[in-house]
Amino acid sequence: MTASVFFSEVNWENMWDATLETIYMTVFSLVLTFLFGIILGLLLFLTARGQLWENKTAHFIIGAYVNIFRSIPFIILIVLLIPFTLALLGTFLGPGAAVPALVIGAAPFYARMVEIALREIDRGVIEASKAMGASNGQIIWKVLLPESMPALVSGITVTAIALVSYTAMAGVIGAGGLGDLAFRDGFQRNNPDITLTATVVILIIVFILQFIGDQLTSRLDKR
Repeated sequence: MTASVFFSEVNWENMWDATLETIYMTVFSLVLTFLFGIILGLLLFLTARGQLWENKTAHFIIGAYVNIFRSIPFIILIVLLIPFTLALLGTFLGPGAAVPALVIGAAPFYARMVEIALREIDRGVIEASKAMGASNGQIIWKVLLPESMPALVSGITVTAIALVSYTAMAGVIGAGGLGDLAFRDGFQRNNPDITLTATVVILIIVFILQFIGDQLTSRLDKR
């Protein structure tokens, strides 16, 4: 069986459109996840015992939010968030409507990675900065974030790959993208060519993200 016969059921225009939708959902939600994840991770770290903004109540509330939302399976989370998405955007269908759920699901996951990265920083570096008169803001921007950047990039790479799988699950309930195409045109219409092709394209996206993340981490790691 030739490749042309094997892929005869694939509509390449639809495949391209679905790929662009997946990339859109992944990139847009990844940027927001990075921003919110950094904020949540910093707050988790800074409000912990013995840190710059020690606050037991705030740390408990933020930790509870992170633990709850990173523990809910994404396919359930996106269904639970349909009323929120409708109120926010007026629809729960399409790539744009999937972004809020993607961010809410991924940001807590990344926040824990940010907290772990910050905890690995040598305490002596922070103490030395304090001794030199650095303010809390300076310690955050000039010590904590730069020192943890390789781990932060490595963490966002893992999160990006998780987001690709999340977009596939979101596609099943109407978000579009490769997941929707593989399920609707592939599985439901019994076209394994489409399902296989969509899977291969998703794998290619994952490999590209992993390669970019590895390269950035290597460049940032000063060890």
